[in-house]
Amino acid sequence: MKLVIAYIRPEKLNDVKQALYAKEIYSLSVTNVLGSGRQKGFTETYRGVEIEVNLLKKIRLEIAVNDTFLDPCIEAINSAGKTGKEGDGVIFVVELAKAMRIRTGEDGIL
Repeated sequence: MKLVIAYIRPEKLNDVKQALYAKEIYSLSVTNVLGSGRQKGFTETYRGVEIEVNLLKKIRLEIAVNDTFLDPCIEAINSAGKTGKEGDGVIFVVELAKAMRIRTGEDGIL
């Protein structure tokens, strides 16, 4: 089992969800986050004062998948989340040691 963690642009969330659903991947967690990467933010002027905005809004997706769904999951996120511009996001894959359903105590639920 793997845990896929992806940071994407907020406006690409619906596209990524639809791409995941098309690959029959339905279970995911979505979180609004702030962060900085290669984009490093931007500066803007507010009431004559220059303000540096270095934490940008992103969406964090967490998706636990079996090994057979790993490549389709990554492909769906990558293709639907890409704009070709800096700041499209990043995908991490982490080994998931164990998964258990709380209600039933069922082990290895993926």
